[in-house]
Amino acid sequence: MYVLGVIMAGGKGERLIPLTQHRAKPAVPFGGRYRIIDFVLSNFVNSGILSIYVVTQFKAQSLLEHLDRGWRTTDFLGEHFVIPVPAQMRSGEDWYQGTADCVYQNLYLLERHNPKLVAVFGADHIYRMNVRQMIDEHQKKSADATVSALPVKIEEASQFGVIRVDADWRIIGFDEKPKNPQAIPGEPSYALVSMGNYLFNNDVLIASLNADAEKPASNHDFGRDILPELIQNGKVFAYDFRKNRVPIPSKGEEPSYWRDLGTIDAYYEASMDLCSIDPSFNLYNRSWPLRTVGYADPPAKFVFDWKDRQGMAVNSIVAEGTIISGSYVHNCVVGRNVRIHSYSQIEDSVIMDWVEIGRGCKIRHAIIDKANVIPSGTQIGYDADEDRARYTVSQSGVVVLPRGPRKTTWVMTNP
Repeated sequence: MYVLGVIMAGGKGERLIPLTQHRAKPAVPFGGRYRIIDFVLSNFVNSGILSIYVVTQFKAQSLLEHLDRGWRTTDFLGEHFVIPVPAQMRSGEDWYQGTADCVYQNLYLLERHNPKLVAVFGADHIYRMNVRQMIDEHQKKSADATVSALPVKIEEASQFGVIRVDADWRIIGFDEKPKNPQAIPGEPSYALVSMGNYLFNNDVLIASLNADAEKPASNHDFGRDILPELIQNGKVFAYDFRKNRVPIPSKGEEPSYWRDLGTIDAYYEASMDLCSIDPSFNLYNRSWPLRTVGYADPPAKFVFDWKDRQGMAVNSIVAEGTIISGSYVHNCVVGRNVRIHSYSQIEDSVIMDWVEIGRGCKIRHAIIDKANVIPSGTQIGYDADEDRARYTVSQSGVVVLPRGPRKTTWVMTNP
């Protein structure tokens, strides 16, 4: 069955500023060597969905370069492709006005390919998912549309959009951040929230988008407009993400792990999830591989083994090209081509590509974006007032340094 994948990658990511100050949210680095968009792309490819459009809009250059370097396919593969689709204003003078509008403005692609099904997924989440299992349930129930949904504890559901379902998990309504969320039938302690991943019959999607475009008062949004309208006259079901399984989960891995990286704190917590001995989300599970750009960087290197000058990283992820020279790194995610000079102590932090940290620095509870140069003796995460005066600090106290100037070499040759 021909399934066309459409990834919505045009959001601003305003709550992730300063990480999204110069890039789209799906292009934000994650896990040392990946970008956020790599996770949904890997899920599609591993599920055999190989015809994929990536709809882009705001600050897309970094994302476009990443897709070109890591996800380009050759012409002889035919219908197998990963192609970015920038905002083209094909249906008027406006940029995309909502999640549904970004697909509507590219409706010609659905008509050109004429797939049986269209998988419309977001690009902002960290998870593994076998999309074929969702497709199987969609077909089994003869659905017009299926929404991937995650049960959450009912006391936490008020911060989400909640899906109301009947005993067969057919969707009967949507409630935006309700004070009293409706429980899942038979599960009084849980309510359903949307994961922002949708599966449509192609003819149903085209008809729904055309009808929505004629409504001036519409938000042109899948969750607020398209699906609530469709449940009145169509068969729309929720898919229980808890049932989804990828081959051979690793020890300690949470089967239905799903994180929305919508805020700095959510991004930080998901990054820290990667560092434990048996992480709840394991980057090293090769039964469902994560794909990204293959850079030709040398291996990571750890130097000096003196009494007071040991280069080591414990409970940490360290990407290619990085040199940890006589410093201690603990519970950190360290990106590519990072240089950490001697006598520094880095804990509970995310250090992105091409960062250089001088001698004698102390850094904790921080996210340091690409290409920063941290002078010798700097302390970050130890004085809350000083941190707030100099940097962005999240609600939970995570210190964030915005991206530095672009560079491809280290500058402190003699720190």
